[in-house]
Amino acid sequence: MNGHHANGTGAANDASPAAWTPSSWRSKPIKQQVTYANQTAVDKSLAKLHRLPPIVTPTEIWKLRRALAEVAQGNAFLLQGGDCAELFDYCDPDAIDSKIKLLLQMSLVLIWGGNKPVVRIARMAGQYAKPRSSPVETVDGRQMPSFRGDILNGYPADQRDLDPDRLVQAYFHSAATLNYVRAQLASGIADLHKPLDWNLGHVGDPELQRKYTTIVASISESLRFMRTVGADTAGQLETVDLFTSHEALLLEYEEALTRKLKHPANRNVPATQKAPAPPKVSPLTGGVLTDPSLRDPEPSGYYNTSAHFLWVGDRTRQPDHAHIAYLRGIENPIGIKVGPTTTAADLVHLLALVDPRLETGKVTLITRYGAANIAALLPLHIAAVRATGHTVVWQCDPMHGNTRSTASGTKTRSFAAIFAELASALRIHKECGSFLGGVHLELTGDAVTECTGGSQGLQDEDLSLRYETFCDPRLNEKQALELAFLVAGSQRGESQ
Repeated sequence: MNGHHANGTGAANDASPAAWTPSSWRSKPIKQQVTYANQTAVDKSLAKLHRLPPIVTPTEIWKLRRALAEVAQGNAFLLQGGDCAELFDYCDPDAIDSKIKLLLQMSLVLIWGGNKPVVRIARMAGQYAKPRSSPVETVDGRQMPSFRGDILNGYPADQRDLDPDRLVQAYFHSAATLNYVRAQLASGIADLHKPLDWNLGHVGDPELQRKYTTIVASISESLRFMRTVGADTAGQLETVDLFTSHEALLLEYEEALTRKLKHPANRNVPATQKAPAPPKVSPLTGGVLTDPSLRDPEPSGYYNTSAHFLWVGDRTRQPDHAHIAYLRGIENPIGIKVGPTTTAADLVHLLALVDPRLETGKVTLITRYGAANIAALLPLHIAAVRATGHTVVWQCDPMHGNTRSTASGTKTRSFAAIFAELASALRIHKECGSFLGGVHLELTGDAVTECTGGSQGLQDEDLSLRYETFCDPRLNEKQALELAFLVAGSQRGESQ
């Protein structure tokens, strides 16, 4: 990726949405730069990507945007989860099924806890690139280029050179994964009439089994009653929406899959109620716009067709850099990671850049402070965002701020710290007159041993039993479901 420093004032130079193109980012400085040895091969791969059909559609993207507008207003809850770094090898029916079922199980528990709909977004079908703190790493005493995700290079020592062909492989693995997800959902894997088919797999804890069984029994009883009185709208209970997401890290890939497409019939731009008005109604969409000069006269817009939802990481969210310059121009809902180094002024600046229309739910702020830092930082950020008039989705990522290394150097996370940050987020939002809109988790449907704690009582010495991640430690199925119960209990006001 060849980023060049901009002249002048960075993002302010092209503040008009009309000036934006999918390649606008190329004039900006860039973090996590990728430099290939063979640019001709890169150009060939990108030309292929430009010709391939979209993986997701504008109609699906706007369906998610409308759902996230409900989350932003407190009418729904967002569950986002999946692998830290997805591998091409995870494009496998058993691996995909296990993640679908785990997200469905967790959402069932969260619906029971919060008594509101759950919006599901998987970190799947495209999460192939990972930011790294160093371009080199030491493996088994040998220094080599860092593993940067399957879209760039392979984990084995002999596959560490950057390979442009992997750009095209990433597209086809994403498309195949999402195709299978859609087929499974259409075939009834998510049918609420038979939630016991979502077997608990590796979860052997009797108390966890009992809690889940109790919830399932309660739902089954409600469904029986609805059917008896003729109120069972079966079609709505047999499938669910499962959207896809990944970090927008490799901008050449994202640009190649960004298309100018006709806006779908379900598009609307819900304005924040806190926006300084008088409101103006768009003749195109009927949506309320807060600034008439920002009205979009175009019947089409730029859509990233690689995934429904993209986010920018804590390492690449600089307001005047390439990643924000790219994300600010797409119609997709976007996420911004917010960490201990994010100032309130940064947050205000970023929101002004990526959401000038103050569109409800357009932006998800994914907070990842760490259990020790959240109490000092979250209230300040809530107040700063409230003052801007933006209505965002507040989402807690309790994983990334709580990573530690064991005495032997193994990277892990403590279940207790993960839940502590999540519980603090719930409490602080309530105290600030806000609400936690969702959670963002790194998890797997497999019985791995990568995070310590939970009802299994995993210790540091247990991590070697099944430590399988190629990047960051993930919650296993049992820990993820247990976390869902703890969140649901908090939502219902139960004592923990």
